[in-house]
Amino acid sequence: MGRIANAFTTLKRDGKKGFIPYITAGDPDLATTEQLLVTLAPYATLIELGVPFSDPMADGPVIQRASERALKNNFGLQDILDTAAQARKKIETPIILFSYYNPLLQFGLNRVAQAAKNAGVDGVLVTDLTPEESGEFEAELRAHDLDMIFLIAPTSTDERLKLVADHASGFIYAVSRAGVTGTRDSVSAEAEKLVNRMRKFSSLPIAVGFGISNAQQVADVSRYADAVVVGSAIVAEMEQNEGKPELARHISEFLSRITGFS
Repeated sequence: MGRIANAFTTLKRDGKKGFIPYITAGDPDLATTEQLLVTLAPYATLIELGVPFSDPMADGPVIQRASERALKNNFGLQDILDTAAQARKKIETPIILFSYYNPLLQFGLNRVAQAAKNAGVDGVLVTDLTPEESGEFEAELRAHDLDMIFLIAPTSTDERLKLVADHASGFIYAVSRAGVTGTRDSVSAEAEKLVNRMRKFSSLPIAVGFGISNAQQVADVSRYADAVVVGSAIVAEMEQNEGKPELARHISEFLSRITGFS
């Protein structure tokens, strides 16, 4: 059993729900990314590590700015994986790459899978790769015992949900609403409906993300989802505390507030 499956099995056994934080690799630099992976681990069921991209169409302004800051550092995907590998020496928490397809394709699909496996990464979520077009990359990931995670949205048809169920492994990421990433005052009721629809087609754990930014929203989504994803709120907290010597402590305090544990 892989780290992702084991993490969710443990949650279910203990009657708990998961928490999945997201950060953008290299924001503000890779040394800080390594430190934050270690900081996030005690709070996290798994960690999403974003690969910065020059045209992040699925992301709102907060994560767009994070990508812009990271890209100024002129590192590549191998550098991100090397950073994950360094963190892996200190943590057992599953790590998934959260990426657009272009950086992975340029790196080479077989090379991505092999390098990710070597780095201790557990899976990949490609925001703009559909199940219909995922066959080659999915095969490479499976050959290296890595999970392929797919997004579903309230606009997804039942046919699309079935297709995702046929291809996904690890868990399924349910987008709470149509649009881009970013914090919101409330989480759409469509998210709960989507989770209930997806459960008809898959027994995989379902995580809900996009727009979740505070403890009340985390608790609400935890009623019906197996895990809650928080991204933009964490990245915004990092942006507000950029350059401060105790950035990791600020992030830890923020996570304590929204998860309810320290």
